[in-house]
Amino acid sequence: MPAGLREIRLRRVAVALACATAIAPLVSIAAGQILLGLAVVALLVSGMGLRAPRAALPLALFMAATLVSLAFSEDPAAGWPQIRKFYVFLTLPVVYTALARSEYVTRLVLAWSATATASALVAMGQFVWKWREARELGAPFYAYYVGERITGFMSHWQTFGGEMMLVFLLLAAWVLFARPRGRSLYLALAAGAVLAAAIVLGFTRNIWLGSFAGGLYLLWFWKRRWIPAVPVVIAVVLAVGPDSLRNRVVSLVRPHGEVDSNRHRVVTFRTGIRMIEAHPLLGLGPEHVGVHFEEYVPDDVPRPLPEGWYGHLHNIYLHYAAERGIPAMLLLVWFLVGALRDFWRARRRAPEEERWYLHGACAAVIAVMTSGMFELNLGDTEVLTMFLAIVACGYAWIESSRRVSGDEADG
Repeated sequence: MPAGLREIRLRRVAVALACATAIAPLVSIAAGQILLGLAVVALLVSGMGLRAPRAALPLALFMAATLVSLAFSEDPAAGWPQIRKFYVFLTLPVVYTALARSEYVTRLVLAWSATATASALVAMGQFVWKWREARELGAPFYAYYVGERITGFMSHWQTFGGEMMLVFLLLAAWVLFARPRGRSLYLALAAGAVLAAAIVLGFTRNIWLGSFAGGLYLLWFWKRRWIPAVPVVIAVVLAVGPDSLRNRVVSLVRPHGEVDSNRHRVVTFRTGIRMIEAHPLLGLGPEHVGVHFEEYVPDDVPRPLPEGWYGHLHNIYLHYAAERGIPAMLLLVWFLVGALRDFWRARRRAPEEERWYLHGACAAVIAVMTSGMFELNLGDTEVLTMFLAIVACGYAWIESSRRVSGDEADG
């Protein structure tokens, strides 16, 4: 086989493996980890190497801050799981290097949409099953369901909800700004409806808020005159939806006792503030928040503590500041805001037909930053992998657009 042909085939394999790495978290975290390693090998063997976008700088500094925090923690060995997670960060250079053409990114978004729709359909079946179970047991559906919600292909509803949110926003951006026609449009609308239904039936409030923030961004830049219709649509959904859906929305401001996590999150917030006050620069150390949680609970908090998970602080800004120090948290914010700024600026310069993915990437970052105020979403490997792939695709899209513009100018 001629060397040139072999190199072309190796590059195609590398692109396919990078795409598979980004898609796999929707189905299996183990498969995603294996595919990521294979993608790295394929890129190196093919001669493409590994390139990093500008967002890699704050991310690398965040990793360095994590190592410093770990070194000064009381039990460095306990933080090893967070060091192993550095492997996932390879997703950023792998996807950025491999998906160097905008058509690759478009295909990935459509593949994400198809896979997520399949997961959402499974989740809707789970919802019906759980509704029947509650009815057979004579249990109130709300209390029965909130503690064990739909998960699709995933093992936890937070992971499932985060994935559905990201894919829904990217698909919505493609429909609104790329303006597909015919069969493509109908399939996209059907998939979007399924994803939206899964998000609503997931009853995961931080996902609702993140999806709302990202969706509002897309609507504003599509046809902002439709913004006043948003509360009307929400009101209609709540009016025709089941009582349990209305109860879940009401729980944002009026929780239903221990069933909802409001009191639990108040405790984690106050405790996290105390941790930051005691360890502002380096934090307690990776994986130490849960271990030392009880030591920092304010004295006026009644015992036993409200029901909930106290292994982390359910807020990416609070958690990383308490765990790794305020400087580390600010580096993470730099990564997020920097990516949002770069996509925003590129969107303004790009031709109209090239803007759809940049709009979707902006919406995804806004959604993650919003939902991250109420959950440790980037601590979830599957969600983190997908988000890094989305960011990497954003920078690859910018580079591809510049290259095309440069070629046209030379022509």
